[in-house]
Amino acid sequence: MTLHQASAKPHLTSRVVKLAAVLALGTLSFAACGSDPGTTTSAAPAGSSSGGSSSGLACPSGSLSVEGSSAQANAISEVIANYNSECGDKAKIEYNPTGSGAGIKSFYNGLVDFAGSDSALKTEAVDGVVEADKAKDRCQGNPAWNLPMVVGPIAFVYNVDGVDKLTLNAEVLAEIFNGTIKTWNDPKIAKLNDGVTLPSDPITVFFRSDESGTTENTTKFLQAAGNGAWKDEPAKAWTGTGEGKNKSSGVAEGVTGTKNSISYVEWSYAKDNNLKMAALDSGKGAVELSGESVGKAVAGATVKGSGSDLSLGLDYTGKASGSYPALLVTYEVVCSKGLAADKTAIIKDFLGYFASDSTQKGLEDLGYAPLPADLLTKVKASVDAIS
Repeated sequence: MTLHQASAKPHLTSRVVKLAAVLALGTLSFAACGSDPGTTTSAAPAGSSSGGSSSGLACPSGSLSVEGSSAQANAISEVIANYNSECGDKAKIEYNPTGSGAGIKSFYNGLVDFAGSDSALKTEAVDGVVEADKAKDRCQGNPAWNLPMVVGPIAFVYNVDGVDKLTLNAEVLAEIFNGTIKTWNDPKIAKLNDGVTLPSDPITVFFRSDESGTTENTTKFLQAAGNGAWKDEPAKAWTGTGEGKNKSSGVAEGVTGTKNSISYVEWSYAKDNNLKMAALDSGKGAVELSGESVGKAVAGATVKGSGSDLSLGLDYTGKASGSYPALLVTYEVVCSKGLAADKTAIIKDFLGYFASDSTQKGLEDLGYAPLPADLLTKVKASVDAIS
């Protein structure tokens, strides 16, 4: 029974078993979209050749080097492990979660075969570089496509004694993160938490010190839904107040070890570290973070790309009832054409597996939300169109 079999029950190895297998094969340092070094490595036997699997995968042999978003590290490592199990380790796939920015640079400089990024390729110059143009050059004059694959909800995690349930909104979060709201018993927080005893202690804010797609998507949410409270342009580098911590592992450690603190981190890392998560009130009542509530937010996204490019415009305002709008989508950034045939064969087979219904459904156990069905259909068509 495999992840690729849509009619079968999704198979997800336990985290303990998975990590043991990964450690036996290589090293992967998990973090949320920063620069945790490491790889997920599945060694291919010398002289192995292509051969299909019982579930219809082509299982070509060869190797892939992939780099980028570590927000998706837990997800892609699981998928790599299961893909290689299904295919008998015929392909060696290495994923290094160095962060979205680093992954994109490595991709357009020809150092990796595709990249994971929590933001689509920029089509306008940033620091003198147009990412989409550089990627096109790397793909031998063919466009690179942004294929959404992993939905990573952003959790606002906190550590306040005696407060097990907390409700916030984008405006209050923006004012916490820009330093306007300084104490936990601020009237704006109290108004959202009737009946909750809030301490008068100062709020300690932690943020990602490394450039991060998670930071960029968090600030997009704060700007779009914060009623003007967040003044800065969304960016991978944090511009608010607080104490910087390296990668999501550092942020999680900071919140865990510091009373009266708050930060932002991907759902998977909040779950792994047993951190308390605030509900969001976008005007229709408090909404807890769940696969269902995030799915409602993703369903409101629009495709901004053309043809097989599926870059998205996300709705951060939470207009849909019961939606949790603080999220990021990790794209697999791939050459539409221009890559060596052996690399292309593995990419298409692996990403087809990644986009299968059963694989996507199984990702929720790891702290991710599956892509909505209509978007997933588009992703599958784009993967098929890679040549």
